[in-house]
Amino acid sequence: MRLGTAIVLLALGAVLTFALRVDVSGVDLQVVGWILMAAGALGIVLELAVWAPRRREVRTTTHADPAGRRRTTTDEAY
Repeated sequence: MRLGTAIVLLALGAVLTFALRVDVSGVDLQVVGWILMAAGALGIVLELAVWAPRRREVRTTTHADPAGRRRTTTDEAY
């Protein structure tokens, strides 16, 4: 689940829980709203826990050819 999807679930759950006052036979919309809010909050926490600690590694290497010229290469890894 991406961050945008989690935010949409959280907002939709809040609307169902707090703003909507409709009685549907066999379905409690407030409970569905709480479930969607929990799923959205869990999605946000997991998204930040998985993608936030990414580290960027930069490695620079300098090579010299037989003519004495120097060439530098930079590799970036996430």
